[in-house]
Amino acid sequence: MQRKIIKTKDNSKTLLIPEMNETYHSTNGAIAESKHIYIEHGLKLLLNKNESIHIFEMGFGTGLNAILTLDFSLNNNLFINYTTIEKFPITNQEIIELNYTETLGLNALKESYDSLHQSTPNQQLIINEQFSFIKHHQDIKTIVLPNNTYDIIYFDAFAPQHQPDLWTIEILQKMYDSLAINGFLITYCAQGQFKRNLKSIGFDVIPLPGPIGKREITKAVKK
Repeated sequence: MQRKIIKTKDNSKTLLIPEMNETYHSTNGAIAESKHIYIEHGLKLLLNKNESIHIFEMGFGTGLNAILTLDFSLNNNLFINYTTIEKFPITNQEIIELNYTETLGLNALKESYDSLHQSTPNQQLIINEQFSFIKHHQDIKTIVLPNNTYDIIYFDAFAPQHQPDLWTIEILQKMYDSLAINGFLITYCAQGQFKRNLKSIGFDVIPLPGPIGKREITKAVKK
């Protein structure tokens, strides 16, 4: 899969797949988008949770959501168990060129960010006493996830028009089953069919305001 680095409107970078004309993050601002969706409308809602927070990320990609989560956990004394999946890991050169820790002003976390990418697949990595991490280099269609476990799912797969097999009822059912009661899925996608599929499974679907350049995002709660 060929990729190229491009700059987005908040001066942070992302990856573009030319053959799909699809980017890993919003061209209106990679960091701004990730913060808005996965931190402000995701992790931040669990600030008062006294127990460890279990997160599953569908699509580790650049690792941007993970490093933002790590930083937020340190600043707010949260304990995170972070599980993610990525079938096509990015290269070391792409990690260097994206330069997220410097762009974010998180140079102290550069070693941790690199460790997330370089971690051995399927093995737990302890970043610090507050953050444990495991990454699977696997296909979401075949991986077995634990039931009733995750507090949040960051659903950050490529858009339905590019990878429709990642947005099927079967995959969304797997997400539903893996969530704890009152756990929720959060995603940039607001496609009508996607939301109808979520409702058909039993999710409580809540539209939320999107980041710059996007009218709406979706939160889906398991009741």
